[in-house]
Amino acid sequence: MANHELTLSATHDHEAHAPHVKNAHARGLLLVGLFKISKTIFFAAVGAEALHLIHSNPADLLMNFLGFLHLPTQGHYINILMDKADLIGHHQLREGAMASFGYSAVCLVEGIGLMKCKVWAEYLTTVLTAGGLPLETYEIIHRFEPYKILVMLANVVVLVYLIWVLKRKKKEDEAALLEASSC
Repeated sequence: MANHELTLSATHDHEAHAPHVKNAHARGLLLVGLFKISKTIFFAAVGAEALHLIHSNPADLLMNFLGFLHLPTQGHYINILMDKADLIGHHQLREGAMASFGYSAVCLVEGIGLMKCKVWAEYLTTVLTAGGLPLETYEIIHRFEPYKILVMLANVVVLVYLIWVLKRKKKEDEAALLEASSC
């Protein structure tokens, strides 16, 4: 009898804490979902701008931009930058736009799924984020830029959080199965 009362008490305590835990998970998933939606907007804008640039000369645009910022338009580094801009063709801009739109669509699916607390979105985002880390590491090693570290750090935080959520849900499901089988 005492064992049965203990089980009922433990079950009641678990149920009392469950709404708080679910609300915390929902808030965390909402934040990650909003992060993904912000990436959607950013990469859609990058894709749209790449399509807009197809009908322009990137080197001319760079010269106009430098003039707008009142920066020098002559010099060793400017010449290197201009040479790189001359290498960008219509084909590369179309490919870049399509890649940006594709990634934007994936981020949109992840973001909406996470904001709706869908388990499939948690798994999808976990797998895709983990799969992207080797590429981000390669980029940091071979073409270091400080912002790349921030991007990677944000993705690692998202990944660790989602793994934690998935493990916690698994434990809760196992506990619920154990409780149901003991009745």
